[in-house]
Amino acid sequence: MTKGEQIERLPKKAYEAELFRLQGELVKLQEWVKVEGARVVVVFEGRDAAGKGSTIKRVTEYLNPRIARIAALPAPTERERGQWYFQRYVSQFPTSGEFVTFDRSWYNRAGVEPVMGFCTPEQHEKFLDETPHFERMISNEGIHFFKFWLNIGRETQLERFHDRRWSPLKNWKFSPIDIAGINKWDDYTKARDLMVERTHKEFAPWIIGPVL
Repeated sequence: MTKGEQIERLPKKAYEAELFRLQGELVKLQEWVKVEGARVVVVFEGRDAAGKGSTIKRVTEYLNPRIARIAALPAPTERERGQWYFQRYVSQFPTSGEFVTFDRSWYNRAGVEPVMGFCTPEQHEKFLDETPHFERMISNEGIHFFKFWLNIGRETQLERFHDRRWSPLKNWKFSPIDIAGINKWDDYTKARDLMVERTHKEFAPWIIGPVL
């Protein structure tokens, strides 16, 4: 898919049928993870309102929460800020027979943090340098590791922000970071492109979702 290319949406019935089929495959995967004692880590990243939460909901909807766990970490505590950057994420990694999905991950330091000034340029560069080594360790450990980036267009993002802002069921999702980031679209694009360039590796490739 070329940059900026839009995909043709599936008709609703075709989408629901394909979703049902894929969710069935995930249930089979869950049983395999349990029987084989496998460990799976899945990372979902993307701009605000890209659909990470709803995608994760579809992925885990019919899975056993004892096997398939979601890690959605809040802002780091003062203690965590003094630790190795990856430490609080590693503490969420799966044990034998477990499937962990990260709703945002250590890649905060590749996007939100440098764009919003929450880390220094030196910290950002160190992250980009160290992350491939960290993820090679994950691969070498035998953990099945997947990274998904969900694309979203600027117009769609604004529409979803508007929906969040005025919906009594979704306004908890609308944050000051969303407001501050609206005018930083190009900065986020540069940060994303640099992130993919530096961290897309054969042992830990990025899987880029469709442009919405």
